[in-house]
Amino acid sequence: MSVRNLLQSFNAWRISGEPLVLATVYETQGSTYSKAGQRILIAASGDYRGLVSGGCLEGDLAERARGVIATDRPAAVTYDLRDAADELWGLGIGCNGLLRVFLQPLVASRLYEPFATMAECFRGTHTEGSAIVVESDDPALPVGATVIARAGGHCVFGAVATGAERVLPGASRAAAEGRARLVRDSGIGVLYAPLRPIPKLLVLGAGLDAVPLVGMAVELGWFVTVADHRSAYVARQGFERAERALLVEPDTVAATLVLDEFDAVVVMSHHLPTDRKYLAQLATTSCRYVGVLGPRARRERLLADLGDRAGSLSDRLKGPVGLDIRADSPESIALSILAELQSTLGTR
Repeated sequence: MSVRNLLQSFNAWRISGEPLVLATVYETQGSTYSKAGQRILIAASGDYRGLVSGGCLEGDLAERARGVIATDRPAAVTYDLRDAADELWGLGIGCNGLLRVFLQPLVASRLYEPFATMAECFRGTHTEGSAIVVESDDPALPVGATVIARAGGHCVFGAVATGAERVLPGASRAAAEGRARLVRDSGIGVLYAPLRPIPKLLVLGAGLDAVPLVGMAVELGWFVTVADHRSAYVARQGFERAERALLVEPDTVAATLVLDEFDAVVVMSHHLPTDRKYLAQLATTSCRYVGVLGPRARRERLLADLGDRAGSLSDRLKGPVGLDIRADSPESIALSILAELQSTLGTR
């Protein structure tokens, strides 16, 4: 399940006041379905969103989550499937790995922290970092204490100031490096993990071939904005799934949208002068991925037309857009674009 869908369930459960448990994978060895930093939410009813295995262990986690809610205390659970997994679980999992999961209670009286702040990070525009104490003999950093390093400061839950200062550098490092790691040192074990924002995709051009691209991106859990200057195109069936479908003149895109907020932009108006206007405005952005439909010769012509205005776009512009998977339909082209996007954005 995508982080976006996880947040949708979180919002519904939070409105109802239902107690929840945040389950976070903090250590793995061998072959496992998920790696350190993977998160799921479990409701008091036993309902859950997300996966840490292929569905094999979530039922047991839901049972353990009830105990965490009842005691209002965090807990850790280890699933060691490296030996005789079939005899232990009777599921034929075949992963042959070890998985440790940390369970934290989330309740209304504490405003569902620390996950409420994590949710803000997921909706943001920059990767933030977190530190979750999973093992400790330090009273300043009890088990379950969490510190979140954000661009505008840091948030501390369940730790005193001196304890928070001890793990804050590691949380900031996790944001910068973009990877999760478990560190055991001087009586504590801490999971440092990045909090990556949900990808934001801008599609410039609302032709029929944009419909599957938008639909697949939404299925992946991305925030998608579609913009076009043709009202009938913007109103096309299928774009109601996008976060926004906007009627915008090509030369006013930068004045209408904050282009630097998008992780990726795909230009697909199928009209050379319109694409040129879009790219001229994108040339000054920090967007990591800019793609344009059409053959390489079309890309080169657009860059030549832009001249000095192309700026750093020459190094960033993908054209033809997408991976070469012999795509020959709107759906397969959308798949090739999203595969390239996932490969690019997954490294941030």
